[in-house]
Amino acid sequence: MAIVMQISFDLDGTLIPYNNEFPTEKRSWWAKLLGIELIRKGTKTLIKTLQSQGNEVHIYTTSLRSKPYIRRMFRYYGIKIGKIITQKENEHTLQSLKISASKYPKAFGFDLHIDDAQGVQSEAEQYGFKVIIISPNDTFWIERILKLL
Repeated sequence: MAIVMQISFDLDGTLIPYNNEFPTEKRSWWAKLLGIELIRKGTKTLIKTLQSQGNEVHIYTTSLRSKPYIRRMFRYYGIKIGKIITQKENEHTLQSLKISASKYPKAFGFDLHIDDAQGVQSEAEQYGFKVIIISPNDTFWIERILKLL
């Protein structure tokens, strides 16, 4: 099956809650003990659906979490992630391209980015990349994303 799209997701406020702004997947006591963070309820279903359609799914975050930690966290939930772009790599790449934005998915080969920050929407308009902004309180976020693809 040919790859249809390269899709990246933000973490904080999009897939990982800051507080209790959206329902989360269940995690075991040992996962909690190991520092596995909660993820938004439906994340596993959405990502598996996107992948079954031939899309590759990546993480594009400005957090300081390490790539191995992020990969391990998603593996706990049974989710396979492609590339992981963190703050350090993002900052270096955008500086080298002389792009003054928090994110620029095109620099990493991503066709679509999914985020919760309205500022990323403005950057998408300015720099010409595709983004879907989902609100933390959007209970139909999965349906909205699938409909907009």
